[in-house]
This record gives sequence, structure tokens and C-alpha cells, in this order.
Amino acid sequence: MRTLEDRIHDRVDDTVFLVEHDPPVYTVGRKAGALQNLLDAGGAEVIEVERGGDVTWHGPGQLVAYPICKLTGPGRDLHAWLRRLEQVVIDTVGAFGLRGERDPRNTGVWTNGRKLASIGIACRRWVTWHGLALNVDPDLGWFRRARPCGLDAALLTSMASELGAAPDGPAVRRALAQRLAGLNAPLDNDPLP
Repeated sequence: MRTLEDRIHDRVDDTVFLVEHDPPVYTVGRKAGALQNLLDAGGAEVIEVERGGDVTWHGPGQLVAYPICKLTGPGRDLHAWLRRLEQVVIDTVGAFGLRGERDPRNTGVWTNGRKLASIGIACRRWVTWHGLALNVDPDLGWFRRARPCGLDAALLTSMASELGAAPDGPAVRRALAQRLAGLNAPLDNDPLP
């Protein structure tokens, strides 16, 4: 929260934390009834957070990005911000041969009808925090302990599952970091609607 406050007061530039949670945790967003979608934490810590959305899991094999970015001018649009986060993931997995896509009913990034990445954002005084979780090569069994994002856990997938083998973790991390670096660029040439 210190970096969030520092960004609000312009003491730091936009910052992105890219992490892999170990030990695993379940986070529960502000959506009404979200905690009811956690069936059995299996010994993992459960943390209530200020982002939107439901319950989800974070752990080894999953890259989680927390962009702390000040939205200004025409960029003060949380729906456009969410779509930009989705595009970052779509572009990242595309570099590894996966076709990521949006689902008009659910946030996140999907491939072949299964959810590959979850997105949940929070914003204070037009500074965002929380962000996205990309399933690279996690133990998908953790998702079966919940109804992640209110969905049937069978709808969750990973890059490893879709590609038939685990991609190079450091290469995925670099690809995601490169795309996140330009995340809050001016919207002048933004390809998103």
C-alpha cells in the first residue's frame, strides 16, 4: 500500500510488481457472496482484498502482475484499463503460439473456451492496483477447491495444458514484463475500442 500512496502523491512513477505467490493463497474480492465460492482452502491462506471480482487462487506456476498506475486524461476509464490488461495477456500468450481471446460475459483471457488468465482491478484516486494472474504451469487442482471467479473449475486452464508442455517460465515472465512496460502509454494509438 505504500507504493500506492506514493503513486497517488506522485512520489514514484507507475510501477508494476510481477510475482509468483509461494506459498499459495486464495484471494477474495468485493463481489457479494465471493467467500461462498471457496470450498476448501486446503491449508492455503485466505485473504480478503479490495479488488473487484470473486475468489481466485494464486500460487506457484502462475504469474501475477500488480500494476500501480495513475490513469490520466482520456485514460481515466476503468473499462478501457481492464481491456488493456486483457490485451497485454493476449499479446503475451500469442508470442508462445496461443490464441487468447475475450469472453463478452466474463473478464479475463480465454483460449479454446477455457479461462487462461484472471483480472481484477481496484482504483483509488485514479491510481490502479491489483491486476492480472496468468496461468503458466500451475497445479490446476488448486482451482477445484473453489469456484474461481464464480466459474466451474473445469473451465480453468494453463499455458502448459494448452501447449501440451510447459513453456519456458523466464521467457513468459520476460514477455509479460515487456508488454506491461508499455501498459499505461497514451491512448492516442490504442487499438482497443
